[in-house]
Amino acid sequence: MNRRAQLTNLIQKYDFALYDLMLYLDTHTQCREALALFRKYQEQREKAVREYVSRFGPMQALHQQNDQEWDWGKGPYPWEKEAN
Repeated sequence: MNRRAQLTNLIQKYDFALYDLMLYLDTHTQCREALALFRKYQEQREKAVREYVSRFGPMQALHQQNDQEWDWGKGPYPWEKEAN
C-alpha cells in the first residue's frame, strides 16, 4: 500500500472513531476520558490530514492552500481509484 492510500485509510479510521466518540459524548457529556480520547484522535487526524495535503494536495476544497491558483480540481480526487 502506498503512502497516499495509507494516509487515506488512517484518516478514515480517525473519522470513524471521532464520530463514534461524538455519539458517546452526546449522552455522556461529563466523561473526561472520552473527551480526552476525542481530542487525541482529533489532533492525530489533523496531523495525518496535514501530511496528506502537503504531499498530495487538498483532500477537500477547504484544504485549498495555493494562493496562485485553485488547485482543488486538478485531481485525482481522494475518492478516485487513481489516487489510491
